[in-house]
Amino acid sequence: MTHDSAPPLLTEDDLRAIARWAALCAERALPVFEAVAPGDGRPREAIAGARAFADGAPRNAHLRNCAWDAQAAARAVTDPAAKAAARAAIAAAGAAYTHPIETPHQINHILGPAAYAIQALSLGRNDEAEAVETQLRRAISSASPEIRRIVEKLPGRKPSKGAFHALLYRLDVALRR
Repeated sequence: MTHDSAPPLLTEDDLRAIARWAALCAERALPVFEAVAPGDGRPREAIAGARAFADGAPRNAHLRNCAWDAQAAARAVTDPAAKAAARAAIAAAGAAYTHPIETPHQINHILGPAAYAIQALSLGRNDEAEAVETQLRRAISSASPEIRRIVEKLPGRKPSKGAFHALLYRLDVALRR
């Protein structure tokens, strides 16, 4: 008896590409967090964990713990931009655990680090709308062809309410072009 099986929706190489882009996006926002909590290295550690995974390190308890620690760092700050920067780091570390299943929710895990970084780099600025557009273009231009191919494999987001969900939607649409 033979089993015909389709290739996995997301391969380990795909997860590494996702983690690489996630770390790049989160790293841009890291100074926003560190300006508010200069002694707290947890988001930086989470980004380092994502980079290590992208470069070939295994998914392990240390990477998972880095994500949990960055989540605690996000809870420890009250500044919305710093909170978003820490969330970008959480999402970057968690990128290695994106499920290879074809559901609309999985795209959030791929796009989340970029969306949180965009928020972190634009929230509270006098030119917030312009900053969002600038950071959105930056995130899109830094997405590799692999990221675009991965995004196209998954169901697209539908428009929904809220600034964060609008960013996810805009990233999704732009990366499919």
